[in-house]
Amino acid sequence: MHPAKNKRRQMANSFSRGFSLIELMIVVAILAMLAAIEYPSYQESIRKTKRAEGGAALMQLMQQQERYYSQNNTYVAFSAAAPNGFKWFSGNTAATSSYEISAAACQDDTIRNCVMLTAKPGTKNVNSRYTDDACMSLTLTSTGIKAAAGNAVNCWQ
Repeated sequence: MHPAKNKRRQMANSFSRGFSLIELMIVVAILAMLAAIEYPSYQESIRKTKRAEGGAALMQLMQQQERYYSQNNTYVAFSAAAPNGFKWFSGNTAATSSYEISAAACQDDTIRNCVMLTAKPGTKNVNSRYTDDACMSLTLTSTGIKAAAGNAVNCWQ
């Protein structure tokens, strides 16, 4: 046999080597298992980030309320329907925000003395696909009380 033909045949054999279907299926199965394990962790990470966004928005709005109080000796109620100059959503725009924010008088008090800010997740006025079944709504009062409507702990991290 001619040496050039022999060399071509060896090269053809080396190029035809690859993965078998079984090997490929095993790799795909391993990747699917890893994705199934990590996806819930990823979702919880996203949820914590959105909660932090909601909490930060509440803190920022409480500072704005305190500035208003120092000038007018009263707090202001607001909502998406009547913003009264206050930002009523947690993010940059209402459509991309996860929380709708409102302000009302604290329980058993008047708006003149105490205000409670509430951040509700996924309403019709913000991203309605976002839900937070663990913490639900976040609240912050002008007396400094931070709370959540759900049963989860560490909603205000």
